[in-house]
Amino acid sequence: MNLSNTSQYAIRVVSYMTFEDEDIYSASSLISKLGVSDKYLKRILTQLSEHGILRSTQGRYGGYILGKSPDKITLIEIVQAMESVEKYFGCVLGFESCTDEDPCTLHNKWAPIRNELMEFLNKTTIKDVLSNPSIIKF
Repeated sequence: MNLSNTSQYAIRVVSYMTFEDEDIYSASSLISKLGVSDKYLKRILTQLSEHGILRSTQGRYGGYILGKSPDKITLIEIVQAMESVEKYFGCVLGFESCTDEDPCTLHNKWAPIRNELMEFLNKTTIKDVLSNPSIIKF
């Protein structure tokens, strides 16, 4: 299972901003470093700002900074800022009603995997993402 490109880029943006630890990041500096198109990255930055993950400042020396400490930013927060997580945690066969009480044929096999994935996204912070600097890629 892969996250959407938008969620992947959002995680990379926040990770990069944490790793480089500059005072403020302009959209243009992030665009050049991460190789993302201008319009696409600005949409990601706006959504991250709207959800409090980043803070934006206007003006000549404006840009973006982290909205909170990296050890408080979880992957699930970033993904939820970009998209609905339901597509990752819903029924594998696409049924609207697929619960423990009314399962599909794959529910009992999928539920433990889904729960483990949800726990991973809920517990993993940006600080965790950057815990091994020797293998960090942006």
